[in-house]
Amino acid sequence: MSALDPSLREFVATEPSGVLGTRRPDGRPRLTVVRHLLDGDHILISTEASRAKARDVARDGWASYCITGHAAPYPCVTVEGTARIVTEGAGATTTRIFERMTGSPMEDPLTDETVAAMGRVVIELTVERAYGATHIPGA
Repeated sequence: MSALDPSLREFVATEPSGVLGTRRPDGRPRLTVVRHLLDGDHILISTEASRAKARDVARDGWASYCITGHAAPYPCVTVEGTARIVTEGAGATTTRIFERMTGSPMEDPLTDETVAAMGRVVIELTVERAYGATHIPGA
């Protein structure tokens, strides 16, 4: 059974950004604003491999993500679960995220090799728990 009921799934798929939470090596939280895609029960986030959030996920295998709406009444939901760094398919995922960010299609979609040369990876967060949903119809 999915942690995302249909109303939460629609909200997460529609809203493009949120705040990613990971754990620093000393256990304190690290928060970063990111853009995402929803793929089944996975939140996909493209980032540079050298970024602290990627290192946190590689080390710890966990993340939390608060997706926020940008219009009143400012709906939101927090999801959390296991997370990992993915390189296979990173080109297609990064292309989709970049297109979502810019609002227009890329002339030349990115390949895994191109994304690797850019030093980018994908964080894949498996949604195991969703909580704190507010102002989301049907949630």
